[in-house]
Amino acid sequence: MRWALVKVCLAVTTMVVIAFAVPLGMVIKEMARDRAFSNAERQAAALAPALSITTDRDKLARVVAAAGSDSDMAVHIPASRGRAALDIGRQRATDRDIATVRGMGRASTAEVPGGSTLLQPVALGSGAIAVVEVYVPEAEVGNGVGTAWAVLAGVGVALVVGSVAVADRLGVRMVRPAQRLVEGAHELGEGRLGARVPEEGPNELRLAAIAFNSMADQVVQLLANERELAADLSHRLRTPLTVLRLNTASLGEGPAAEQTRAAVAQLEREVDTIIRTAREAKPQTAAQGPGAGCDVAEVVRERMGFWSALAEDEGRKWRVAGADRPVRIPVARADLAATLDALLGNVFRHTAEGTAFAVDVHNAEDAVIVLVSDAGPGIPDPDTAMARGRGSGSDGSTGLGLDIVRRLAESTGGDVRIGSSVLGGTEVRLWIQLDRREPVRKGHRGAVRWRRGRLAAS
Repeated sequence: MRWALVKVCLAVTTMVVIAFAVPLGMVIKEMARDRAFSNAERQAAALAPALSITTDRDKLARVVAAAGSDSDMAVHIPASRGRAALDIGRQRATDRDIATVRGMGRASTAEVPGGSTLLQPVALGSGAIAVVEVYVPEAEVGNGVGTAWAVLAGVGVALVVGSVAVADRLGVRMVRPAQRLVEGAHELGEGRLGARVPEEGPNELRLAAIAFNSMADQVVQLLANERELAADLSHRLRTPLTVLRLNTASLGEGPAAEQTRAAVAQLEREVDTIIRTAREAKPQTAAQGPGAGCDVAEVVRERMGFWSALAEDEGRKWRVAGADRPVRIPVARADLAATLDALLGNVFRHTAEGTAFAVDVHNAEDAVIVLVSDAGPGIPDPDTAMARGRGSGSDGSTGLGLDIVRRLAESTGGDVRIGSSVLGGTEVRLWIQLDRREPVRKGHRGAVRWRRGRLAAS
């Protein structure tokens, strides 16, 4: 489109320049010719008073010398009353041309070698007709024409170049938004749902960009709704599955009890597989911008309210610390809720009924630390547990919960660590980096611990 517009503008401007420059050049040439012959007429007219008074050769020679020069002017007086014809100056026109002008009685021009001559008839006192001849060289006829044509050519070239430049800028203004729209469509088709195009350019392309961005926003919203629905269903399924698994322990021994426990375990594995598949297929959405994220304290209070009902049924003591004031983090609310559910679900799944647990939020200078601790038997091999969290899997555990936690932490440049809690069991530390440009060092443990019911970091 850009080059097509440039070619069209080049062709149109060139035709316009030619249409105006060629006739104007011819007019300039004709004006220069008229100017040269006008000067010759003035020189011939300067001899008319002298010719009407005298026909003396010497006097006329002085008048011719004063008006011009002998080489450029000549006077031809016919013979009369017994007096011979008189010619003063250099004759360039033929006798036939001179006789024709004398017979017609009006001025005329004749072509001669090197230029032209103006033949001007003048009536003498005796009634005869003299002819004044003024030589006009070809150089004088074309004086200034070359310069004028050069100026016209320069102006024409400048107009063509200027029009091409303007057309190119207009083409860029039209093509660039279209290219961005194409690139955005390709990115969106490749699954990068954060692709947006600037809403600029001509009105039609701007409206197309607005429609594209609106469509992309709707796609992102639909996928977000799908994810929220999947997360909600997973929360709803995990809780009754956890209750079923715990209740199967009271069935005693026997084939029916074993089959029930095996079926519950199989159902848990299937649900974990579905959730893992859904998370791995999650498309890349827009990056977090200024003001994006959620309040970790609010999400912790909300999810603890969800799990507190099951904790009361199982006789578990629990507590939340550090969630009494807002703490903003660059994480989507749904992602943080899924992470907390994964950690708390592991507590209920891997500890006995009546085991206490706690959730603490610590707001450091450049990070937010979320600790989930329990009073269970602990994890004898944290490294193996983290390996399962990276997708290796093992018997009795899919590693899904820690995988969810790890993905969220690494998306902010943070870290996940497993250690021993002050409650006597396991402590999972989720380190959420507030500034993604400064990722946390993997070897940095932070020396985070419980002290007198409060979290202290050193």
